[in-house]
Amino acid sequence: MLIRLAAPADAAGCLAIYRPFVETTHVSFETEVPSRDEFARRIESTLAQRPWLVAVDGDCVIGYAYASPVKDRAAYQWSVEVALYVAEQARRRGLGRSLYEALFRVLRGQGFVNAVGVIALPNPASVALHESLGFEKIAHLKRIGFKRGARHDVGWWQLQLGSEPGTPRAPDPLASCRTRAESWLKGEKP
Repeated sequence: MLIRLAAPADAAGCLAIYRPFVETTHVSFETEVPSRDEFARRIESTLAQRPWLVAVDGDCVIGYAYASPVKDRAAYQWSVEVALYVAEQARRRGLGRSLYEALFRVLRGQGFVNAVGVIALPNPASVALHESLGFEKIAHLKRIGFKRGARHDVGWWQLQLGSEPGTPRAPDPLASCRTRAESWLKGEKP
């Protein structure tokens, strides 16, 4: 298994993992499965500023994790929302943890300070993974989403990625530190 930065060409593999979450669960609040082209656009758009990682086994994408803005106001620029999806056949083998740990190394290297996981509830496996990685629950929105004929709560979990020495610098766009990000993925410290 290899964890690397994604490319738009990985869209079909990522979409194959994501599709069941949209079609059969409340885990994603998206109600329509995006097209492969839309997924490729999302990957490309994310990679301009933040990491999108894929775990591959041979040529097969078996999981992915990415970071997106928490909000669009400038004051939030040091924080990201993180998401993780693992193919059914690859679950319960530590892949989610490995993907998140690699994602956090890149985010720390870029200068991000906080990661937020937004979890549609109930989802005990996701809650357990986030908490085992040090995330703390910071908010609970009741009956905020409606999908598959039911209302669902959403919890927010937060992880401090780094310290805030004085006035923080703006996070480096991923495009400007892509070479360093590749070494961070291999386990080198940012």
